[in-house]
Amino acid sequence: MIEAVTSDRIRAAEEPLLAAGTPLMERAAHQVARRVADVLRARAGAVAGARVVVLVGAGNNGGDGLHAAALLARRGARVTAALLAERAHAGGVAAARAAGVRLVASPGKDRPSAAPDVPRAAQVAVARESLAAHVVVDALCGIGARGALRGSAARVVREINRGRDGSDTFVVAVDVPSGIGVDDGVVPGPVLAADVVLACGGPVAGLLLPPAARLAPVVEVLDLGVDVPDPGEQVVRRLEDADVRALWPVPHATDDKYARGVVAIVAGSRTYPGAGVLCAGAAVASGAGMVRYVGPRRAEDLVLAAHPEVVPGDGHAQAWVVGPGLEPDDEDAERLVRAALGRAGAGSEAHFAATGVWGSGAGATDGGVVPVVVDAGALALLPTRCAPWVVLTPHAGELARLLTSRGRPVSRSAVEAAPAEHAAEAARLTGATILLKGATTVVVGRGGVLAQADAPAWLATAGAGDVLAGLLGTLLAGRAADAVRD
Repeated sequence: MIEAVTSDRIRAAEEPLLAAGTPLMERAAHQVARRVADVLRARAGAVAGARVVVLVGAGNNGGDGLHAAALLARRGARVTAALLAERAHAGGVAAARAAGVRLVASPGKDRPSAAPDVPRAAQVAVARESLAAHVVVDALCGIGARGALRGSAARVVREINRGRDGSDTFVVAVDVPSGIGVDDGVVPGPVLAADVVLACGGPVAGLLLPPAARLAPVVEVLDLGVDVPDPGEQVVRRLEDADVRALWPVPHATDDKYARGVVAIVAGSRTYPGAGVLCAGAAVASGAGMVRYVGPRRAEDLVLAAHPEVVPGDGHAQAWVVGPGLEPDDEDAERLVRAALGRAGAGSEAHFAATGVWGSGAGATDGGVVPVVVDAGALALLPTRCAPWVVLTPHAGELARLLTSRGRPVSRSAVEAAPAEHAAEAARLTGATILLKGATTVVVGRGGVLAQADAPAWLATAGAGDVLAGLLGTLLAGRAADAVRD
């Protein structure tokens, strides 16, 4: 599992080490240089003679890049360092110059902190050299930066981005792709997408959150000896394959179909029967002990034709999935959705104890509540408050409508610009767990935030959400006791 925290926590963990004289910059530079050397050997066959451009900003991030440039130059690489800020790290400039690094827009030997704005012609030249290099190192901004890139740095990045489609330049970012929101993942201006991000000491949350996550597809943590305390629920996590294997319900030798987990599905309609087929099929294929289907006759016939093991009709279930493919103003579907939410302890068909403890869901045969996945057409039928084991699965447009209906008017584009922020607001307003679908899936619930960027772009297709809802139903049915635990 990858765990990312806010930038202030990383800086707070670094402070005592810096006060004690721990050479964090030297450690970072050596590890960055070693990783870039690995890339050079893979792409150019050797470090010696390979072309590297380091884009250098102010402060310690630029210092990391300059010291790494010096180390690579000493190993024979042809390194150019473009100083693109008004200030440059004095020790880094001196080390790079001594190692034979070519400095562009250098402030001069005696005035290392007074770099002028880089002329337009020099900006274009730096961009062209970057596009021809084997590796570009982005050391413009670190985790202390806020807001969009400005000045020469922004203009050089725009120039590189204009020509990058026809180039195979490999970009290694130090700490973050410069210009992203380091704590919230927003992208307020031009950013040079990284092939690899080297997180010095630990990753910040913005690397995992959309939309910045697409600019940081591979994040590698460099161990500098920085011990970041457990941040609790403030952490942003990304599950890896081993984590999913550990979480997914696996049957035991003595389990029967009921012990494995029964999923009940309210999905599909006369107009959209395929949603029921896809949702039920996903639950069957992912290992549910039993799948029940409740829906209109046409959709039911298609579900049973495709998956004869599905059991039609209402009954005992450890989890419900409601909403995929439902039509508006369908009174029968609305009744079924409200009954399912009642089983989760929510809405008019459930009870809520005065003590603030969720009560037994109406119709739950074991006397307890069960988790419910609410998707698509059922999102408009939510009660005012839900339990955290009610999982809402909107896309950006649906989340915008949900927030607007609850007094927080917002557009789809605003949700897409800051998905984690709006998912967290929806969780606060509804009490539910929010799974916001997108290229990077964001989940906000009791345990903090998950951000998964594993899915290929091929999944941007009709029906993918129906399949996801069925998969979630299987997971929640198999782990129902864990899901409803306070």
